[in-house]
Amino acid sequence: MVIGIDHGYYAIKTPHVCFPTGLTGYDYEPYTMQNVLQYNGKFYVCGTGRQTLVRSKTSNDNYYLLTMAAIAQEIRYRRGERKTDVVLAAGLPLASFGREKKGFREYLFRKEQPLRFRYEDESYEIRIQDVKLFPQGYSALALHPECVRDEPSVLLADIGGWTVDLMRLDNSVPNAATCRSLELGVIRCVDEITEQVRRNTGLSVTDIQIERVLNGQSCSMDPAAKEIIVRQGRLYTEKILSAIMEAGFDLKAIPSVIMGGGASILKRHVTPQDGLCRQIYLTDVHANASGYERIVGQMCAK
Repeated sequence: MVIGIDHGYYAIKTPHVCFPTGLTGYDYEPYTMQNVLQYNGKFYVCGTGRQTLVRSKTSNDNYYLLTMAAIAQEIRYRRGERKTDVVLAAGLPLASFGREKKGFREYLFRKEQPLRFRYEDESYEIRIQDVKLFPQGYSALALHPECVRDEPSVLLADIGGWTVDLMRLDNSVPNAATCRSLELGVIRCVDEITEQVRRNTGLSVTDIQIERVLNGQSCSMDPAAKEIIVRQGRLYTEKILSAIMEAGFDLKAIPSVIMGGGASILKRHVTPQDGLCRQIYLTDVHANASGYERIVGQMCAK
């Protein structure tokens, strides 16, 4: 079984499930087994908020534990066997792919085989056969080749939780020299909104409430707070567009494929007055994970 996993700063995504990266450990069984991973005698509640930002995802075991939870949830969704062999397909940011590839593969592909754990009080025995790594963002285009077809140059902008990863494709081929990574991800936007709402209204809104308002979904909230969130969404969009232009990409001259968790924010807040060239929004948060699986499938078919 091939399982694609997108290890984001903000959320963990597989082709069919998505949950926040929050992880809380307990020495004793918590009051509920929902979203609880049991491993090496400890209990971990997965998906409660988001964890503290770390520069390297391999600096502790959190993402390894979250990988187990992702495997369990994806197998359950597919109604697969809980004792099985798995090939993991994962990704790394465009700008740091070569530098981090070896370390991240070793982090996920450990000598402990088979991997035994319990998730939501069900036992899993997983033998990791291999770990395949691919560049984030670009891999999602395996699902949507029409986005770059017949375009001589296209900008790929993957707006994730912590970074905005940029790369230009010329004749559908990645131009590695154009890779850039900007620390302007959605987490920065949400944190700034939280502070502005608290400062101006005295209210402490949650990340989930902010996300719903930014995406134009219904949410019971003080009108003044909602107005601030919408305004900050536009300011964040302006900041992203400006930073991309400063990084050397003329959004008014070349089309752009915008994806990642922030794609839906930009789609809602970009206006005709911005004068951008053709924009294509891939708002499916599962696109990277599904793309990894598609590429592995194509490799196996050859």
